[in-house]
Formats: sequence, structure tokens, C-alpha cells
Amino acid sequence: MSQPHDFGNVLAPPMYEKDDTSSAGKKSDPELSPLDQTPTIHEGQEKFNRLGWKRLTICLIVEAIALGSLSVPSAFATVGMVAGVILTVGLGLVAIYTSYVVGQVKLRHPEVQHYSDAVGLIWGRFGYELTGAMFAIFLVLLVGSHALTGTIAFINIVDKENMCALVWGIVSAIILLLLALPPTFAEFAILGYIDFVSIIVAIMVTIISTGVQAHNAPGGLAAVNWSVWPPPETTFYQAFLSTTNIIFAYSFAICQFSFMSEMHTPKDYVKSIWALGLIEIFIYTVTGALIYAFVGNDVKSPALLSAGTTVSRIAFGIALPVIFISGSINGTVVGRYILDRAFPRSPIRYISGVRGWVVWVSLLTCLTLIAWVIAEAVPFFNALLGIMSALFISGFTFYFPALFWFKLIKRGKWNEGMHNISLSILNACVFIIGIIILGCGTYASVQDIINQYNGNSVRSPFTCDSHSYT
Repeated sequence: MSQPHDFGNVLAPPMYEKDDTSSAGKKSDPELSPLDQTPTIHEGQEKFNRLGWKRLTICLIVEAIALGSLSVPSAFATVGMVAGVILTVGLGLVAIYTSYVVGQVKLRHPEVQHYSDAVGLIWGRFGYELTGAMFAIFLVLLVGSHALTGTIAFINIVDKENMCALVWGIVSAIILLLLALPPTFAEFAILGYIDFVSIIVAIMVTIISTGVQAHNAPGGLAAVNWSVWPPPETTFYQAFLSTTNIIFAYSFAICQFSFMSEMHTPKDYVKSIWALGLIEIFIYTVTGALIYAFVGNDVKSPALLSAGTTVSRIAFGIALPVIFISGSINGTVVGRYILDRAFPRSPIRYISGVRGWVVWVSLLTCLTLIAWVIAEAVPFFNALLGIMSALFISGFTFYFPALFWFKLIKRGKWNEGMHNISLSILNACVFIIGIIILGCGTYASVQDIINQYNGNSVRSPFTCDSHSYT
């Protein structure tokens, strides 16, 4: 098994001075101002070491299951019912396995705090810095994606014409900032329960309403134009672009190291990933199959847009919590990552006291502002997010965990015994899947941008026109 590399002590635990027990230095000294009352290392570790497996499951659900789950039916419409079900179940099982490998790395290397630390173990300083940049950029873009989704939701719910769409974008960014403020994931998990109920109810409303529409339409359910196999006009680019909706719905491993760093019993993570994985597989498969069977090839993305104007507005309203809570947790994770890097040996990283909170709020404000500006400024932002997903999620969910197994988990040679042989073959296949997603996903996203420009469907940056968002 490979040993941790020494690349600038980036994985070294933070060192603190011992508490000064003299009257001039005690935290309880009434002469001290609040600015000097910083937490001891024991207090800080207790604050950030309260996450159990149930709350870990909720955090993973918040990060993984968002409004994007209602894009799965459109993927089914492109690849057909059979391929849609196979991809949804198969990729879900692969994601559970790679998440298991990620957890094994954390158990064997407790010093790993974030994904970049783990890659640093196999690729040294270069891997640490590269993956850290990938980690931060992608999470910031996800915050921007949810700001845009919030704008679309508000436009559909409240106002179609009368208010500049940028106003709703600013409102969305402010909500994302406020919800990202809880610094520990144990605290954030409380919001996760609201998030989970929100997406389940939104999905149920969409399924029921589209089912009723299909039943009441001429010819009933038998007249719906869904297909078992991919439609003959489907191109490779279209099929893979739709498949990425399923692939990236299982990208929960990206934040797993960050979440597990707060667990009081890290070995319990296995319960969380099985619970999350099976919940995801069930939700995605049922949602994709039923809504596609009720709406057919004309299903929209997200599918709640196919539920009729009134029901669509209701569903968007129900989905508001999941839009903002699932978006804000990405800001919390990237903020914690930056804080851990910037203050590795300072109590500020524990976000307690005036100094810690000022730094935390300022950092989240900057990150949210950057995310919102990029999302509004780039006219093909969703396609840009698709490119970043292809470039990054292919690694975070697939080929990095495969490399972790070969470099950090496997004992002995790959061909020593059936256990090593079978897992070596499995991880080699996972690695190949990651490389295919990297190449084909990037190609499909670039082709999507080209098609948007050719079809004059690219919106203007910082536009007030609400129609360009819908």
C-alpha cells in the first residue's frame, strides 16, 4: 500500500499552541474582548466532529439529489426506456462502489480532509493542486447553476414579464448565500430534511399530474408516444449528452471526503452510501420511467415543465427549497475547503468568534458573487457546466476512485488471488468508463454549444429578458 507523500505538509494536521491557563490568557477571562476568545483545538474538533451516518446520508442527498433528477425523463426520451433503465441502475451501482472506495481511502488515511488531499497521496503536489482547483471551480459553478435555476423558478412562479430577470438572479444568489452560512455539516443536515421532502413532493406532483393528463388525453395512456428503444433519428451526440444527465446525477463522491471529515464514527459511512445509492437509483428510475411513459418523446427538461402551466408553477414553488438548499451546500463545502487551506494552523478555520465569522461570511459572499457573475455572464453557462462536469466528474466519480484502489487500497499484486483479480478487473472497467465520459462528454457539450450558436438560442449575458431563461 502506498504511503502518503510529503508535499509541503499539506496533509499535516493543524498544530496549535496549548491553551494558556494563566489569568492573562484564559478564554474565560472577562478582561478579554470577544475578538480574542478563539476556540481551543479540543473545542474546535468537537464542533466539527458531530456528524453521524444518518446526517451524512442527508448531506449526500442534499448534494446529489436536486432538480436535475427531473431531467432524467428527457434522457429516457433520447435513449429509450430499456437503455434508460439500464443506465440508471448500472451507473448507480458503479457510483455506490466508487463511493465505497473513497470511504476506504478516508479510513486508511484519516489526515485526508478533502478530495484534493486524496489525489495528493497518489500524484503528489501536482495532483493536490490540480484537483483542488478542479474541486473549487466545479463547486462554484454549481452554485451559479442553482442561482440560474432559482431565477427560472421565480420567473415561472411569480412573474413572467414585469420584473427584470436579473432581480430574481440577485434574490437567488442572496438566498444561496444565507443558506450556506451554517459552517458544520451536522448543522446543515437539518436543512437537508426540508430539501428531501421538497424534491420528493415535487416529483410526486409531477408524476401524478402528467399521469392524469395522459389518462385524460385522447386515446389515454396507450396513445403516449414513448419508445422501448432509442428513436431512429437519435445521434451519438444527442444520446451521450442526455446520458450525462444520468451520469452527473450520481456525482456525490466529490464531497464525500469533506463530509466524512466531520463524522464521529467514520466507518459508518458504508450505511450512508448504500442508503443514498439505493434511494437515488429508486427515485431516478421511477421518475424517468413513469414520466417518460406518461408524457412521451415530447417530455421537457426539467419534467415539471410538462405538467401544465398551473401545476408547473405549483411544482416549482414546492421545489424552491431543494433548488436553494442543494445549491448552497456546494458553497459551504468549497468555503470550508478554502478556509482549511488558508488557515491550516489557525482557530479561524473552526469559524467561532467574531474573527472566524467575519472571515467565513466574507468568503461565502465572494464565492457566491463570483458564481452568480459567471452564470450570468457566460451565455452558454449550462453547456459550460456540462463541459466542466465531463472534465471533472469523470475523475471524481470514476477514474480517481479506480486509481485509489490500485494505489492505496489493493494489497499485493493485482493477479494474486481471485479477490485481487476480480477487483482489478472491476476497477479497470470503472477507469475506462471515466475516460469515456471524459472524452465523449466533453465532445457532446462542445457540440451542444455549437448547435446553440447555430440555432441562435444563446441568451445574452446579464439580460433582463425573462424569455431567454425559459
